[in-house]
Amino acid sequence: MAETFYVVPEEQHNALVAAAYRRRGYSGAEAAAGARFCADATRHGIRTHNALKALHLDHELGSGAEGCKPKAKIEKIPTRFRGAQVWNAHRKLGQATGYAAIEAAIKLADRYGVGMISIDNAFHYLWGGGYVMDAAKRGYIAYTNCTAARAEVVPFGGKFPTLGTNPHSWGFPTTAAIGYPVVIDWATSVVAMGRVQQLAREGKQLPPGAAVDEAGQMTTDPLKAKSLLPFGAHKGYGLSLMNEIISAFIGGSLPTLRNRWDQQPEEKHTCTFFFQVWHPDAMNAGAFASGRNQAENVKAVIADILGHGNEACMLPGQLEAEAAARSAKNGGLLFSEAEITAFNEVAAECRKTRWKLADFKVAE
Repeated sequence: MAETFYVVPEEQHNALVAAAYRRRGYSGAEAAAGARFCADATRHGIRTHNALKALHLDHELGSGAEGCKPKAKIEKIPTRFRGAQVWNAHRKLGQATGYAAIEAAIKLADRYGVGMISIDNAFHYLWGGGYVMDAAKRGYIAYTNCTAARAEVVPFGGKFPTLGTNPHSWGFPTTAAIGYPVVIDWATSVVAMGRVQQLAREGKQLPPGAAVDEAGQMTTDPLKAKSLLPFGAHKGYGLSLMNEIISAFIGGSLPTLRNRWDQQPEEKHTCTFFFQVWHPDAMNAGAFASGRNQAENVKAVIADILGHGNEACMLPGQLEAEAAARSAKNGGLLFSEAEITAFNEVAAECRKTRWKLADFKVAE
């Protein structure tokens, strides 16, 4: 049976989320960036990284701890490389930092063909797919990865969590070819910790082989999940390891100390981000078959992949595009009853009017 969703006007959602961020000391611009990001995640069906996750993460590890500093200023570190920038985020809100980074990388790509932004002392930016999707919709190829807020993933063959969920996110400008950008975005664990929290909230079980309990035993109970496992065994482990090594080159902290401010104060405890944006013209070899241009060639390649009896196959980004279309059709953001109940806890924190389920229409 399909889950029932209720339609919340985006302006109402954004007002509450921004108020929550402002109450925690963030500037108006930071609060607006946080609300914009959460709305975009919800619009595209990314329930694991909506406002409930963002505000919970901020409370547990951000402004409610030491991981994030409201009104922090980004510092640009001098580098001899024209197509690259290195930033010290000084623990600025992750969403505001991520938006600034993708804009800066696009400007570099316009000038140099490719732009790279490496960011130290960051706070988790949540859904990496949102940043690369934004760039892809504007005609660029984009990539980002980060180190997750904490080490919660056990390496392949190990016993103790020493890796983050460490997502990778790619965006490709394929709207002209298929109607939406291909967005390949995944945590390197079987599920993200946000999924664990979502399933616990909804009273649902985890898939087998996704998590272990405090004793290191497999569990499907999200309330007992202590640590996560990498997807694809050694393959997910390798991809997660990649983030940690990139972070190490930037200046990142030891994974097991990330956001654990009570341990080894002489060490760093912050995350890192890495962004890269390509202008498609910078990759054009100009030797396309049958007189096709670059855009036509991209369309032909995707059509070949989805041909030969594969027409029912799904492309990455398709679910997000369908969710966005459903949100647009209903004229707002879609939330479950459990999520609306959780938003009323946010309203109580901000001393704002509680949401009433009866005020929202049921989504089609």
